[in-house]
Order: sequence, then C-alpha cells, then structure tokens
Amino acid sequence: MSNPAVRAVVTDIEGTTTDINFVHKVLFPYAQAKLPDFLRANAGTPAVAEQINAVRRDMGDADATLDAVIAQLLHWIETDQKVTPLKALQGMVWADGYQRGDFKGHLYSDVAPALRQWQQAGKALYVYSSGSVQAQKLLFGYSDEGDLTPLFSGYFDTHIGHKREATAYQRIIAELDLPPEAVLFLSDVVEELDAAKQAGMQTLQLVREGTQAGNTHACVTRFDEIAV
Repeated sequence: MSNPAVRAVVTDIEGTTTDINFVHKVLFPYAQAKLPDFLRANAGTPAVAEQINAVRRDMGDADATLDAVIAQLLHWIETDQKVTPLKALQGMVWADGYQRGDFKGHLYSDVAPALRQWQQAGKALYVYSSGSVQAQKLLFGYSDEGDLTPLFSGYFDTHIGHKREATAYQRIIAELDLPPEAVLFLSDVVEELDAAKQAGMQTLQLVREGTQAGNTHACVTRFDEIAV
C-alpha cells in the first residue's frame, strides 16, 4: 500500500540506511589514520586551509600550530564530536579513500530497492545526517549498490541545525516548500524523531540490530516495510 499523503522522504544514514559499524569501524578509523598526513600534505590548498582556520576558531586560538590543530581533530574523532570543520575534513579524506577503492559505502540490502521504488513513484528523496553533505554524497555515490546520488533531490547536514532540535526540521520543511505532514522522516534515534514530529513531520523509527525501539513513534525493521 502506498501513502499518498507522503510527498517527500528524508532519511538519516547511520543506523538507518547504513550499519553503524561501517561508520565506526571503517570510516572513522580510516579518517583517524589518514588525517594527519592529509593535512600536512594539503594544508596550503584553499578548501583545507579554510577548515584548518575554522578549527582554530573553535579552539579559540588563531595562532594554533598545525600539529595542535591535528591533535584537536583527533581528540574530536576519539570523543565522537559532531564538529562541522572535522566533518568537512573527514569528508575530504573519505573522498580520497572512496576514489582509491579502499572501501565502498555500506547500505542495508533493503535500502536501494526501496529508494528506487519511491523515487519512481514520484516521491522526492532527501538525506539529513550529522555527517557532512560531501560525506553523504560519497557514501551513496560509491555505495555497494552503485551510484545512488541521482535518486536524491537534496542533502542536509548540521549546517541546517542540530538533529535533536525541532528548528532544524522546520528549516528543512521551509527548504522543501511542502506542508510538514507531507514529509516523512526516517531515523533510528528517538530524540531525532521527536524533534521532527514537533516540527509536524510524519516519523518512522528504523529498528535495526542493536537499536532500542521507542514507544512514541511507529517502528519498522526494514525499508520494504515502509508504505510511501
């Protein structure tokens, strides 16, 4: 059964489309291992220099050395901080890894067929993840199901707001120019779903292996259980 009330689907990545272990056991360690040499080799390029300066601003030290910046970035990785310049730099390192074929973006087997079906049915598809837009495009562009980026109409990251705050979802709704009830948000995290619901979106919790089901949102275990 389809749900004609849904005109757009916004999906989280980690724990929703993608095994959390791919992020924490493949992507994060790769960035942690490669980031120092990447920064030393590319600190003079404008895009990298811009992010290095953003790290210095977050540190409150405009004169921080490159080594101090690297140490701060590694600390943020180890403590799983959602810091925007870190996400941007990780994205650059991951781009290198994807292009080299060091890994492919993991997707659960039920995700790509459902996304294709929804897009063919005229639903607009979007991603909202704490990972940078660049990292999102890389994961779907170099996925183990091929390049899925043509399926998506847009991507959102922490530049739009934090995922546990309703204002972020209000901004997304404004960008989509749709009634909030016409937008379905998919995530494994109850607090994110709470914020989306507060903004008026429809919500579904993905209860993958290792996810704790909440009792305030409808739950599914796979994308092919979702009627849109």
